[in-house]
Amino acid sequence: MQLYELSASELAQGLAKREFSAQEVVEAHLERIGAVEERLKAFLLVTPEEALSVAEEVDRKRAAGEVLPPLAGVPIAHKDLLCTRGVRTTCASRILANFVPPYDATVVARCREAMLPVLGKTNMDEFAMGSSTENSAFQITANPWDLERVPGGSSGGSAAAVAAREAPLALGTDTGGSIRQPASLCGIVGMKPTYGRVSRYGVVAYASSLDQVGPFARNVTDCALLLGVIAGHDPRDATSLPDPVPDYLAEMRKGAAGLKAGLPQELFGEGIDPAVKSTVLAAVDKLQELGVECEEVEMPHVDYSLPCYYIIAPAECSSNLARYDGVRYGHRTSQPVSDIYDLFAKTRAEGFGPEVRLRIMLGTYALSAGYYDAYYLKALKVRTLIKGDFDRAFEKYDVLLSPTSPTTAFKIGEKADDPLAMKLADICTIPVNLAGLPGMSIPCGFVEGLPVGLQIIGKPFGEAEMLRVAYAYEEAEGWEKERPEV
Repeated sequence: MQLYELSASELAQGLAKREFSAQEVVEAHLERIGAVEERLKAFLLVTPEEALSVAEEVDRKRAAGEVLPPLAGVPIAHKDLLCTRGVRTTCASRILANFVPPYDATVVARCREAMLPVLGKTNMDEFAMGSSTENSAFQITANPWDLERVPGGSSGGSAAAVAAREAPLALGTDTGGSIRQPASLCGIVGMKPTYGRVSRYGVVAYASSLDQVGPFARNVTDCALLLGVIAGHDPRDATSLPDPVPDYLAEMRKGAAGLKAGLPQELFGEGIDPAVKSTVLAAVDKLQELGVECEEVEMPHVDYSLPCYYIIAPAECSSNLARYDGVRYGHRTSQPVSDIYDLFAKTRAEGFGPEVRLRIMLGTYALSAGYYDAYYLKALKVRTLIKGDFDRAFEKYDVLLSPTSPTTAFKIGEKADDPLAMKLADICTIPVNLAGLPGMSIPCGFVEGLPVGLQIIGKPFGEAEMLRVAYAYEEAEGWEKERPEV
């Protein structure tokens, strides 16, 4: 078996036993990237020198008998909106095409401290705005299961890289489903932790009350290991919470028997492909066989999640992206300008793609005088009602279960001219972000050769319970062993 085919935990064990070196592991993944990247286009930037340098350090310290972190020498890829010191960070946007951060995001710094070699920066929808990775200013990433289909978004590059064995681990961000939905479409594990569980310092912001960094992995064990690396309080992030970080690996193995799971009927209704629904319900049946008590639950305000999200997220995006003006950093127009306003207008028109411009305009409108109360303030009130639905459900249940995506991966370009259909791709994931809850997607089967994901939603800081359910199901079914033939 090739080294790139091993999971992160298998690589970690082999490295610890000195069955192979970290340099050999990195070289194997760089060769894999070279073999498939032309067809896949998951990476915007590959960093072989940096990855090999860390690998050499790991090998040197291990040979000297030093005690190393558990994942030392296991490669990782980072979504290209995580600031990386000295390495270009573009957010897949022309406005940041040449931006090189002078510092690391906290999650990147923690991966460095854990001695994970960074293979490169992965493609994404521009500024994380999209559900297909078709909105990147530079390239379209393909789904490893079918190169004519999308990998999901906005973290599609990270998901595709992990699924195609270009990287055993990757980080993404999730504002409305941008980790879970591509994980589902690419047949891997992806988790959005509780809002505040993982630092957002150094993460280029889209919607600050919704964004959260999380792991991609090929199995639940690897997901738990990476979550343990990045989770924890960060004083540089005002929204980072000080709750202690559990031993996720130990918690995961406690078993799922005796846990109670609710099935929100609003997430199994209109818009869900019948074949996807039946596949997810088969996974629910398996969990019941494993001792998880499952029953239906009504959450009436969840139906309003999509319109609520598409007022709040663009409003926050309008504010966050105001800093890209051609004055301080990033792209600046080379056209003649008459005044500062002309400079702003030409710079932003050149630098931002159509989806980003659309969301900025929607958000600015929703925040404008005379419309703030009618739209933004009302959306915040609806958000409170949605969170109330979850609070009541979690008085009775340990987790909630649903499809992750209403469909399997759709063809590239299929929904490009249908913005509503594109936004409906996140109908099952958006409510979790609005409530600030943890959620994850695990593979639960296939429909016509394309992966289907089961979404597990947890209480605030309920990552351990989610992992227990996910691990028990994975051990029973083994879907994570399936791999694309890219």
